[in-house]
Amino acid sequence: MKSTLPIALACALAIAPLAAHAEWTPKGPITMMIAFTAGGGADAQARLIAEEIEARKGWKIIPEAVTGKGGGVLAARLAKQPADGTAIGMVVSETTGYNMLAEKNPGYTEKDFTYLATTAGTEMGIVAKASRGWKTLADVTAAMKKGEKISFGAMSQKLADGAYLLGKSQGVRYNIVELKGGKAVLDAVTAGDVDIGWVAGIQSRGVAAGDLVNLASGEAKRLKMSPDAPTVKELGLNVDFGVYFMFIAPKGLPAETREALSQAIKEVVIDPASKTHAFIVKSFGEPSVVTGAAFDKMVADDIIASRALLKEASK
Repeated sequence: MKSTLPIALACALAIAPLAAHAEWTPKGPITMMIAFTAGGGADAQARLIAEEIEARKGWKIIPEAVTGKGGGVLAARLAKQPADGTAIGMVVSETTGYNMLAEKNPGYTEKDFTYLATTAGTEMGIVAKASRGWKTLADVTAAMKKGEKISFGAMSQKLADGAYLLGKSQGVRYNIVELKGGKAVLDAVTAGDVDIGWVAGIQSRGVAAGDLVNLASGEAKRLKMSPDAPTVKELGLNVDFGVYFMFIAPKGLPAETREALSQAIKEVVIDPASKTHAFIVKSFGEPSVVTGAAFDKMVADDIIASRALLKEASK
């Protein structure tokens, strides 16, 4: 004989799986703090992500520029916000790595955050105007050893220290000029205000046009845009200066909230039809999304590498 369930019980069982998998939604607007100068590639990337998540999820996201100290001002402020998903921030890996360790009192530690997702890596190159006639950094070194003074633009303490160590490995000493952001470095190179400088991907258009040249790659691998340019490791400095853009939230974020925010970011970044994806491909190369435990390990590994570099720079 066929048995039947009471109608009320049957309905409850049918609804239960839906309730268990109900999508997380924020209890109010999400403030998205952005650690980058307005008008730059990183700032534009963050605002596109906010715009497309809003369109897809219906969440209200309010972008807010919080710049200073290589993301340190943002991180110190974000660490004090409620861990409920209504406050997130976009920074670079140096913010919870080298920059944090280099500050005596940064106001936060790497343990003050929940790590949501990375969005893209960089194509970190040492860039010069093609009209200078240099093909690789070896040409710059040769010019310096003949007496030419060279200024080197850097947009973070890690990259300034990297320029110092790179010069040391080449037997020369650059005049290091610290500037605010990769766009400022690129503008300074283009204007002739500095001779060479670190630029993290936005040089691609100038390189393709033949106006700029990557003298060396600061990444562990050679640059896709300039595969003939040697890496700084090949030039004798065993350091990877590549960085990645990443979203973080205050520590203690519930697992479901972390998952929802991480996946929302990932979806718009990897979707070939999204404006964010197109922008990242154009400005920084392919998207690079890391979430969850793998992201936590990435941060821990970066702390170890940053401590080693700081130690070397202090000698």
